[in-house]
Amino acid sequence: MLKEKIRQLAGSIQEETIANRRHLHAHPELSYQEVNTAAFIAGKLKDLGIPFEPMANTGLVALLQGGKPGNGQVVALRADIDALPIRELNEVPYKSRHDGVMHACGHDVHTSSLLGTATILSRMKEDFAGTVKFIFQPAEELIPGGASMMIKEGVLENPRPHHVLGQHTMPELPAGKVGFRGGRYMASNDEIFITVKGKGGHGAMPHLGIDPVVVACHIVIALQQIVSRRVNPLLPSVLSFGKMLANGATNVIPDQVRLEGTFRSLDEKWRREAHAKIKKMAISIAEGMEATCDIEIHQGYPVLINNEKLTSITRTHAEEFLGTDNVVDLDIWMAAEDFAYYSQQADACFYRLGVRNEARGIVSGLHTATFDADEHALETGAGLMAYLALKTLGN
Repeated sequence: MLKEKIRQLAGSIQEETIANRRHLHAHPELSYQEVNTAAFIAGKLKDLGIPFEPMANTGLVALLQGGKPGNGQVVALRADIDALPIRELNEVPYKSRHDGVMHACGHDVHTSSLLGTATILSRMKEDFAGTVKFIFQPAEELIPGGASMMIKEGVLENPRPHHVLGQHTMPELPAGKVGFRGGRYMASNDEIFITVKGKGGHGAMPHLGIDPVVVACHIVIALQQIVSRRVNPLLPSVLSFGKMLANGATNVIPDQVRLEGTFRSLDEKWRREAHAKIKKMAISIAEGMEATCDIEIHQGYPVLINNEKLTSITRTHAEEFLGTDNVVDLDIWMAAEDFAYYSQQADACFYRLGVRNEARGIVSGLHTATFDADEHALETGAGLMAYLALKTLGN
């Protein structure tokens, strides 16, 4: 039976999958710099006899054709391979050897799981019909995102997949469990850069200048009205400023202040409207206080929308493989993911893979210096994705 065979194979390769994950975790590389990571993946694909080609500089795409008479179906499976500029604080044997760089978002889990899936499916090649496309994508963590580059270079062509599946670690969910949500799932992500220019001077004589610090503070507070008063409360939005650079002193008013923040939404129409409102309000407040304001909004990833029908079917298949108790419903997530670009091009499903283990103290959140994953999740990640791939292909 398909399910039992995949489970057996996932268990038999677990030590190898863990070893791959630990190698990747110990040797992280930042976005657009994943040269050695790509070489490692390429070596594994060569060992499996799965043909591949480089794409988007440090990305790879591989194809595995089933041995049964073809039904023309193609499914793409995606993993991201880049790390974050974070100094790891975990004291584990596989701790990052690159100081200041860390797999703090689980991309090492995604990549090693997909290599495990490729191993399973390569050993089952004669048991299924259809084509599996493996996408090892660089630069998920940095705008414009590796997904957009891969798509521009044809990753969704020759052959074109009917469905695209992806998974992401979830430290709030225990290892062995997975989560799904159909429809709008993850937010768009835009970066906001504002420079408020005034006239600096002595802190004891503010009347002789135009204080850009005060103006910038008014702008930050006022812009919160964009979220609290200008959008339907039923439509989640986030506007946060995490960086404010004044570079004055206790008694020195600077000439300018730099603000940097993020805007997130779950609706593309409102996203565009909000950009215009943010710019108009910031500029108007600065002008009203006799300062000037330069504002740039760098558009990032779009809203990630899981195809409702595909997600429903995929969730059912996950219940078949893991049991109903190990499959949960998810709420929306205001983080952003460039997997959203795939969801704009094909029916897509992006689900979450539990990696939490409270008994072992593996509880830290994503993008933290102590993030880790219970490696039992690798067996779930590799086996489930193999099962979902074959069921999606109609096997």
